[in-house]
Amino acid sequence: LFLAVCAVGIGGTFQYGYNVSIINAPTQHIHKFLNETWTSRYHKELNPELLTFLWSVIASIFSLGGLCGALIGGSMAIRLGRKGALLMNNIIAILASILMGISFPTGLFELLIAGRFLIGINSGIGICVQPLYLGEVAPKHLRGGMAMGSSIFLTGGILTGQIIGLRELLGAETYWPLLLSSSCFPAFAQLLFLPWFPESPRYLLIDRGDELSCAKALKQFHGSSEYRREMEDIQQECFALDGEKPKKPWQLFTDRGVRWQLITVIVMTMGQQLSGINAIYFYATYIFEQAGISAEKIPYVTLGTGACECLTALTCGLLIDYVGRRYLIIGGYLLMTLWSIVLTFSLTYQELYSWVPYVSMTSIFAFILSFGLGPGGITNTLTAELFIQSSRPAAYMIGGTISWISFFTIGMLFPFIVNGLKQYCFLVFLLECSLVAAFIFLVIPETKNKSFLEIKKEFHKLNFGRNT
Repeated sequence: LFLAVCAVGIGGTFQYGYNVSIINAPTQHIHKFLNETWTSRYHKELNPELLTFLWSVIASIFSLGGLCGALIGGSMAIRLGRKGALLMNNIIAILASILMGISFPTGLFELLIAGRFLIGINSGIGICVQPLYLGEVAPKHLRGGMAMGSSIFLTGGILTGQIIGLRELLGAETYWPLLLSSSCFPAFAQLLFLPWFPESPRYLLIDRGDELSCAKALKQFHGSSEYRREMEDIQQECFALDGEKPKKPWQLFTDRGVRWQLITVIVMTMGQQLSGINAIYFYATYIFEQAGISAEKIPYVTLGTGACECLTALTCGLLIDYVGRRYLIIGGYLLMTLWSIVLTFSLTYQELYSWVPYVSMTSIFAFILSFGLGPGGITNTLTAELFIQSSRPAAYMIGGTISWISFFTIGMLFPFIVNGLKQYCFLVFLLECSLVAAFIFLVIPETKNKSFLEIKKEFHKLNFGRNT
């Protein structure tokens, strides 16, 4: 099971984290490449407005690709199987790497845009299918920890991207095309390791009706003595579904039986993206400068933020099946609310005392730790647990779409929020975090050690009223 998490994660959410993070290091080098290409092609200087526009397209087309990936990820998981969809997804990553790698020698920045779009599609599919596979192969008592594999690999991807992007490695001017095309290595790794693992047993039995393959897969994952309990659980779910075909995303919106599960996924996904974590990363450089850290050393301090996220994802993975989902996610949001208050005060009085920037710096790390401990990891885990087999791929498509739209929206609006509100922008995030915490407290039951059918029964009261 542990090896399955690694084989799935390396080409799944790892790619998302890695490709979000590596684009920061070569910003100046890509600007120079755009200027030189434009001058040699049109024999005139590229004006600053157009340069900013082209750079924005290169950076943000990734989220547009992610949105497209989220929209097709669920369908791929149904048609090709969870494992088949992940294997096919690597072809997109390899093609994207080739396009980004040859953009510099050919002098075609359009290839860079196309490559970023394709790697976005790859990330969108990975974020959708990987938690689906992990949630379905995990035994009940390990489901939380295994589903956290998605977050561990995502934060691991961010940290790896930050390290590889350092000047001493591939962050130097000569190597930036190599840096952008390095995302083919995780893809090759997954193509090498994932074929050794079976398809999701739930998919094999419920969607394909292949009982023999399901039993064989369960024996490989759970051992020949333990697999019968999981087999019974899957058979019960199969019987309850009574041959129901996988649903399309729009069918979930009209199905009263999943109304509150769907509202929960939408609120939690938006809450995760709009929680202020992007604001923290935006403010990090400014706060580190205020604390007296020199500009050359800031990339190394930023590594600390990546390491923080990675560490908390691992901690959350170890705690989730002991503490439970509710306590961790509510606690995470409440702590983020607290650190938003501290940050607002410390940024307001930054100039007054020499020790205040250090309070801001501590708050940044504490905010990231709180995010990783709850909202960062548990959101995806709960999406897998709140739905039964026929609704799960569609739920991931809806959750993924909401996530990418929120990611894109915050990217577009955030500069204006910061310019308008300055440090008081954290009051907006404070309000958002406390509202999401209140929603989770009132709506979401604890899902620890419960089967998918038991969780469905918990929501039945909410969806159809107390009397049914």
